[in-house]
Amino acid sequence: MDNRPIGIFDSGLGGLTVVKEIANQLPNEEIIYFGDTARFPYGPRSSVEIRGFVFEIIDFLLLHDVKFIVIACNSASAAALEVVQQYYNVPIIGVIEPGARAAVQATRSRRVGVIGTQATISSGSYIGAIKVVDAGVQVHSLACPDLADFVERNEITGPRVERAIQWYLDPLIRAGIDSLILGCTHYPLLSETISKVAGDGVKLISSAKETARELKEFLIRKDNLRQEKVPPISRFVSSGDEDVFRELGARFLGREIESVDRISFPLQERVAGIEKG
Repeated sequence: MDNRPIGIFDSGLGGLTVVKEIANQLPNEEIIYFGDTARFPYGPRSSVEIRGFVFEIIDFLLLHDVKFIVIACNSASAAALEVVQQYYNVPIIGVIEPGARAAVQATRSRRVGVIGTQATISSGSYIGAIKVVDAGVQVHSLACPDLADFVERNEITGPRVERAIQWYLDPLIRAGIDSLILGCTHYPLLSETISKVAGDGVKLISSAKETARELKEFLIRKDNLRQEKVPPISRFVSSGDEDVFRELGARFLGREIESVDRISFPLQERVAGIEKG
């Protein structure tokens, strides 16, 4: 039994799709979510810069004595997961490996597609994670930098969105994929249009849902589920505008967000020394 909260963070608000899935599967758990909206998006940034942000955020979450940390950001998972898992004692998972395992289980043709930010796709993390499970799977990955912007503008359906998705997915569909990893936490909000364009023969893999499932399995195995009788209270923290967080975050979370705390911090210089050591 462990009544401490779970810490979750993302470069912005897309990670709230992960929070939503975790709350659905683990309704008794208390959650602290940090959205780094002041520095969103991470996708175009360098791996070194992203790692600096990740160390800052994890240090902040540890001040609140979290029992587990979820990096609910594909770009941050790709850039920093392995480094921070080695550096911190708290268990940390990202969203890449759960999605990769689910895609390998789902594919029949052994042709898997991955769409995500430039940072996520350039890292090759999904390819590596999929190959660990099944080295024979063909992975067709593509950066889709415009799609997260559509979600940020709350433009999740309509001709413009459909044309953009069609343009991005066309080479993947021609390659014969039958499962598609939504490698950005914004993309589940576009799943209806993505599914329409991809067709019935392509199964969409939500990293958010798979990450929540793996977190649940871990807490059960370690006997770390929250047992408090008092209903959990989720806390939301942002590095940017609180009102924007509440308004846009409600779309990702699927419910109203009553309050948001705001914090800011400078980029830590120690990350370079940590990586050299």
